[in-house]
Amino acid sequence: MSAVAFCMPPCNLFGKGVLVQAMDQIKDAGFKSILIVTDEGIVKLGLSDKVKKMLEERDMKVEVYSKVQPNPTVSNVNDGLAIARKADSDAIVSLGGGSPHDCAKGIALLATNGGEILDYMGMNLSKKPQLPLIAINTTAGTASEMSQFAVITEETNHLKLAMADKNITPMLSVNDPELMYGMPASLTAATGMDAMTHAVEAYVSTLANPISDACSLQSMKLCAEYLERAVKNGNDEEAREKMAYAEFLAGMAFNTACLGYVHAMAHQIGSTYNIAHGVCNAVLLPHVQRFNAKVAADRLATVAEYLGASEHTAEGAVQFLQDMVARVGIPVHLKDLGVKREDFDMLATNAMHDASTFSNPIQPTHDEVKQIFEEAF
Repeated sequence: MSAVAFCMPPCNLFGKGVLVQAMDQIKDAGFKSILIVTDEGIVKLGLSDKVKKMLEERDMKVEVYSKVQPNPTVSNVNDGLAIARKADSDAIVSLGGGSPHDCAKGIALLATNGGEILDYMGMNLSKKPQLPLIAINTTAGTASEMSQFAVITEETNHLKLAMADKNITPMLSVNDPELMYGMPASLTAATGMDAMTHAVEAYVSTLANPISDACSLQSMKLCAEYLERAVKNGNDEEAREKMAYAEFLAGMAFNTACLGYVHAMAHQIGSTYNIAHGVCNAVLLPHVQRFNAKVAADRLATVAEYLGASEHTAEGAVQFLQDMVARVGIPVHLKDLGVKREDFDMLATNAMHDASTFSNPIQPTHDEVKQIFEEAF
């Protein structure tokens, strides 16, 4: 086995009410000026005001940047950075799901390294640690609160670009299920299927290792058992807590094993049509795994076992995943999302240049990528 680098935040808080502990840790670290990076949905729920007040009660100055888009853009990063510089922020707090976390990573990195965020798209291209970042999670899916990855959309060409850099790993991640109770069913489903995708892709990855395998299998088992419950009842405390663990475990898995063609293809759909990332993953996951079964059938049979599929075969896993997408209320066809067949050539070309491709268990041709899009259509 090749060398494995395992990166994650040095401190991670889980459980009902840990938000208060996080606020105390931020105060104890001695920070004086905080920029909260979030989105308008979190503002409407009142969570950004809540966190802002808690920080101010601990004698910190606080500014809020709340314009992060569902697929965070270069402009989002630049706008947030301008506020951070004006406020002389010495730490960043990201509040929300993957979009605020990814945007905050870009802001925090540029604050110390300079340049433009597109300069850092790739692997470990920064020279300095970012501003300290505390990632407070309100969804159970992306694991961006604990990972060394970020995805930013370049608006001009509608390209999602990935950054993998140990310097963008948050210093503290916070998963308090109380912050997730208000999440709507559609978002619960999308983020939950994102976690499932992370677990499955990391398990069949060419970079899979004993650490990632253990995390992947437990994550997909938890997703299979608790995601539908969380979708049906957003106030189901046990389901919310278990899904918080599931998404974090999946993050631990892909943080070392990386991902594959589900993400490579989903990034293109999400950026082109502005569709939620978890939804894109959910629709593509079964079809990419059916293709991967050419070389990863044994691994997918184990996936089927941990999912609780009726048949412990690769096809059993594929069918379970496709059925699960429908059960949580996500469309199972790309055409239902407004994706256009005439764009498949462009989408396939861009997918093959995505940073997620290299660890897929089998490398498809351009025509094979187009065929996977066709089968998902």
